Parts: sequence; structure tokens; C-alpha cells
Amino acid sequence: MRNRFDEQLESLNNSLIRMGALCESAIANATKALLEGDRTLAGRAIEADSEIDQAEREVESLCLKLLLQQQPVARDLRQISSALKMITDMERIGDQASDISEMVMSVELDPAAHAIHIGDMARATIGMVTDSIDAYVRRDLALARRVIKADDVVDNLFLTVKSELLAGLKINPAEGEAPLDLLMIAKYYERIGDHATNIAEWVEFSITGVHKGELLG
Repeated sequence: MRNRFDEQLESLNNSLIRMGALCESAIANATKALLEGDRTLAGRAIEADSEIDQAEREVESLCLKLLLQQQPVARDLRQISSALKMITDMERIGDQASDISEMVMSVELDPAAHAIHIGDMARATIGMVTDSIDAYVRRDLALARRVIKADDVVDNLFLTVKSELLAGLKINPAEGEAPLDLLMIAKYYERIGDHATNIAEWVEFSITGVHKGELLG
């Protein structure tokens, strides 16, 4: 019985890895589309959102089967319940990568002319998403905590991008629409970082049994 349960847990891990890879690909394609003006890649990121939604449903179904058909001990229960929480954040990451891509397809944007740090922000969020999923699969508490700390880096980059965009507006107010669009995109990246942080916090819970929200009261 335990062997069968362990096989299903391994299947859960593999499904999460696949869903995480889809999220990473969606963000990477959205980012390259933004930085290079490649609308084909933007379209791929939008298409990936549907695959991420399907992956969420598959993982959710597997988690429910594990809860209903097996009798997980406390550690297993934490792992399964954490996975259920994580896929919600992963699905939202897919949504935000799609939102970025839709903006790339609908308006002409030149990040290099307005916010040179937006690429740094994008790369940092991709790293957070990758590491948060790796931390879950490897049960790596130290890596999960590094992801949580990395959110400060993304937040600071957002403030830098915001300052760059506002400074550009003061110099050339006529370009108001493009900087504001880029500010919205930067906000999407900040939210992706927040979702990666949420995933890492659930990884921490799956390992320790304590969630950060509980510590805050």
C-alpha cells in the first residue's frame, strides 16, 4: 500500500515539475517577446496559459485522489495540501505571463528606451519560480527560504523600474502611454514574484508544519 502511495506522490511531483516548466516557459517567452518585440513568442506564452490551466486541473485531481483513496500521515498530508495551494499560484503566474504577452501584441513597446532594468526584473522572477518548484520536489528548506528572500530583490527592482519610467515621463511627457504600459508590465512581474514567494512559503510549511502567515498571527 505504501509503495503505491509513494508512486502516486512521485507522479504528483512530476506533474508539478511539468506545470512549473510550463510557467517558466510562459514567462521566458513573454519576456523575450517584450524585449525583442517578437509577437510569435507572445502568442506562445498566451497558448501556454491554457496548458497551465489544464495542468492545474490534473494536479488537483491527483491530490484529491491521494487524500480520498489513501490515508496520508501528517507529513504526506502537508505535502499534498501544499501542492493544492501551490497550483493556484502557478495558475496565476500563467495568467500574468499571458497578460504581459497580450500587452506586447496590442501596443508598440520599447523597454530599452524607458526602463533598462525591466529585463533584470523578469529574469529574477523566472529564477524564483524555478527555485520554488525545485525546493518542493527536493524538499529543500534552505532553497525555499532563499526564494522568499529573493522577493525583496524583485520588489527593489520594481521600484527602480518605476523610478526610471517616471523620470522618463518628466523628460518627455508626450510618451506617457508607453511608460504607463511598461509600468503595468513591471507590476505583473512583481506579482509573479509574489506568487513564487507564496509557493516557497507552502514548501516551507510542507517541510516544517509551520506557515509564515501563522507566525504573523
